[in-house]
Amino acid sequence: AGFLCLSPNSRWLASAAKDGVLFLYHTFTMDILAQKHSHSYQGGGIRSVVFSLDGKFILVNGENDGALVCLKWKKIKKTEVKEAAFHWQSLLAILNKSTLNENIVLKSMAEWQFDPESTSESLPEEKFEEGNITSLYSASTSDMTWIGQKIKKVIREETQRFANQKKELQMGIKKLRKTIQKMMLENEQVPDIEKLEQHEFNLDIEEQERAQAEAEQEVARARKEIEMENLANCYLQDVIKHECWDAMCVKGRAVKCFHMACEVKNYPLKGHSEEELETLEKVLRLKKIETADLKVQKKNLETESETVLPKEEGQKAEEAMADDSASDCLIGSLSSQYGGDTSILYHQWDLHTREQKVNQIVLLKDIIYKVKTAFNKEFDIVAQQKEQEIARVKERNLRIREILAQLDLQVEVWEPALTDDEIPEQALTVQDSEIKVEKYLTQQEREKAEMLAKLEMERHLTAMDNERLRALNDMMGGVLEVKKEDILKMDIPPPPFISKPEDIWSDEEKKIFREHEKKVKQLNEEKENYRRALENELKKLEASIQETTQNFDETVCKLSERKVKIEMVIYQEELKIVNLIYALLLDEELDTREVGLHNFLMKKEKEKNLECSFTKEFADVPANLFDELFQLSKYRPKTPMTEILPDTANPYGDGSGSAEDYKDALTLLMKAMDELDSPEHMPNGLDLSMWEHFCLARRNKMESEELVKWMALTLAEMQAFLQRRMDDNEKIKSEIEDIFQELTWLQEEKMKLQLNLTVQFLLKQGQVELESTEIPDYSDAILINKSVIEELNCSIMAQGQKKIASMVECKEFSKGIFQLEWEHKKMRMQIDDLKQKARDIVTLPISKDRQLFLTVLNYDSRITHHISVMEQTLGIMDKLHKKNVKNHQKRIKELEKCISLKEQANYKLSLELKEMLVFVSERRHIFEAADTRHVSVKIAKQRYQEILKQKHLRGLVKEQEEQFEILQAEVERLKSRTFPIL
Repeated sequence: AGFLCLSPNSRWLASAAKDGVLFLYHTFTMDILAQKHSHSYQGGGIRSVVFSLDGKFILVNGENDGALVCLKWKKIKKTEVKEAAFHWQSLLAILNKSTLNENIVLKSMAEWQFDPESTSESLPEEKFEEGNITSLYSASTSDMTWIGQKIKKVIREETQRFANQKKELQMGIKKLRKTIQKMMLENEQVPDIEKLEQHEFNLDIEEQERAQAEAEQEVARARKEIEMENLANCYLQDVIKHECWDAMCVKGRAVKCFHMACEVKNYPLKGHSEEELETLEKVLRLKKIETADLKVQKKNLETESETVLPKEEGQKAEEAMADDSASDCLIGSLSSQYGGDTSILYHQWDLHTREQKVNQIVLLKDIIYKVKTAFNKEFDIVAQQKEQEIARVKERNLRIREILAQLDLQVEVWEPALTDDEIPEQALTVQDSEIKVEKYLTQQEREKAEMLAKLEMERHLTAMDNERLRALNDMMGGVLEVKKEDILKMDIPPPPFISKPEDIWSDEEKKIFREHEKKVKQLNEEKENYRRALENELKKLEASIQETTQNFDETVCKLSERKVKIEMVIYQEELKIVNLIYALLLDEELDTREVGLHNFLMKKEKEKNLECSFTKEFADVPANLFDELFQLSKYRPKTPMTEILPDTANPYGDGSGSAEDYKDALTLLMKAMDELDSPEHMPNGLDLSMWEHFCLARRNKMESEELVKWMALTLAEMQAFLQRRMDDNEKIKSEIEDIFQELTWLQEEKMKLQLNLTVQFLLKQGQVELESTEIPDYSDAILINKSVIEELNCSIMAQGQKKIASMVECKEFSKGIFQLEWEHKKMRMQIDDLKQKARDIVTLPISKDRQLFLTVLNYDSRITHHISVMEQTLGIMDKLHKKNVKNHQKRIKELEKCISLKEQANYKLSLELKEMLVFVSERRHIFEAADTRHVSVKIAKQRYQEILKQKHLRGLVKEQEEQFEILQAEVERLKSRTFPIL
């Protein structure tokens, strides 16, 4: 939604919208005078626009960013500025004049005195009237409708909310009333001439009516906007429903488990259009024709190869079997196992042409559609099974509720139901229970509802007055036959003498009491048996519900696993489609580049042929006119022609500009010679005829020298021109060679694209292991026949076995050597030990331990006791160590909890920091957008300099092209002159 703003002088019109862009139009021609992006779309765009009274400035206010932008005209006509200033001056004069008149009137008004008794007498009447009004209003609220009550409640809340403002307004009105009364009193005291009339103190009713009319218009406009917005929303709802719901032949829905958080969704599908069906039938017919052709070719080959050896036939049969087993791997998907027919597809090795790839894409899309429809059928079966299970659970719940009512148990019964995801049609229908607001009834509907309520009450009263039913309720509890279900409610009344003491009972009464006890005991046993039966039945029902729902949950889990596999199959087919589309795009790009290069070469050849034909056709025309005609032949409408520079003029023509320069120089020289040839300079005694002959010879010599100089300059210019044309020729040859090289490269790439196909394989998981996590590059990989690899593996295994045997033999031999060396070292060490023992025996010191060993009788028991003491100390130390470890572990857990709390706090602080950074960046952008004046000036200057550079370069290019064309035409013309036969 946008809005408009007109300037005070009605010359300019400003338009703004939520995108933040301000447009300025001329009101007479509606041409765009200026355009400025003043506010961002994320900030809500522009809220309001206003012109200054002199028209020089424009204020633009943002919707949500809180920024106020002041814009000033950069390019505006002086006449418009003067007109806006004149309009502002005239308006200012009118305003000053009106304010001056009002000030004079206000100053001339006399004071007015007013009697406060009259006002005090009138106040009670007003209060009384207000009291009557409120009493009437309160009396009428009893007959109010629901909407009226709600309106009254809203009005009450608004009065409470704005009570302070109302008090302030009332105080202001009272003050205004006092001032008016004072003015009226002052008016009564002034003379009759200065007195004001009574109506001059009244309120402006016209202004009040005008304000009310404007308010009503604003309300009508707001109501119309709301109606249009609701209409647009309804239209949008209809469009979305038509596109996303009505157009679907299979609606999107879900199936959820009863006891697990598992959900399975089906595939929403649109029906095939007529064009899609036609293309699919066309592709299938073409594929059938191709398969029939291949079968005929195979039959011909089989008839020709009858002389093949049976061994070779067996090998071929084995290869065919292997190919059949590996068909899924070569096809690159498992769609044949999930409802897709892969026999109609092209083989991945045969996709060379564009038509084959397009047909393959159509067939792959059809396979994806079939796989989805097959899964949707399985999904529908499971959905129907859930509906049946819910119906069974509801039937069992009825019996469970009856049992719970009989057992007087307050237990909540689990009642499963389908959600909106499982029945998406519920989202489009509104139930009465979803409407929380009370329904509004008209007067007729209310009368009808009251009449129906009265009839229902009368029917109920008549039913209560039925004597037969009352007698049945009083005597037998409302039933004629006692059912088994009512056994728990039965109770045997005690005999009437039960209140007497037992000593007073007679024998008959004692007998009646014993029979009563026996009946009570039998009834309690029957009640207990019936209660147990009901409890067993309740457990069985709950167990059956639990079992059936768990079985259904397992079915849904299996369906979820199948959907995961189907998603894998769909992704495999979509990967094929993406690869084919990528290949088609590459092929199209190469074709377009090749066509563009061919067109460029054809254009160059046409230009060259055009110049040659033009030169031959106009060979007899003079050179100065030929150039002009050639330039006119290249002239096109609305194309400015640049002037030819003098250094690029034709050096082989008459050279009108150069000849004129030569003649001018020669005439100046002759004029100078005329002064020298005058008789005043003639030597004395020389004959006049000889002097004339001398002057003529001198003139001829000067003319010949000047001609030689001019010819030398012309020759140098021609040589420079020839060198430039040779350089341009070499440059064009190099460009043509580059184009031909690029063409050859494009043809090679196109051939590679047609031969180097992207083939998708299926590999079993766990059979391919990579040492590193990086995926290797298979761009230079080559496909090799399986038999070659197997033969190579067999030879490698044989060589490996030979190497292992030789290594085992070497190992055994080296093992024997090591064993002998070890025994030799062992013997040496034994010799050294014996020698050391002999030395120790010779130099043996007697220590305290040795003395104890020699003196104490129970030395071993002493040592064992010492060892036990040490073991006890070690046990105590071990316990202390474990205790310390536990304490440290507790401390570690406490620290980990503290760390987790700190991490949560840090995470919250990081989120707050991100929000603050976003807020700061928004403020920075707003600040930068508010002060972009210098930046825009710099950008404009840079843009202007770039435009000037581009213009200069275009002029140089055009000049060089024209020079080149002129020189080529001149070369052709000279060739035709020097070699007319060729």
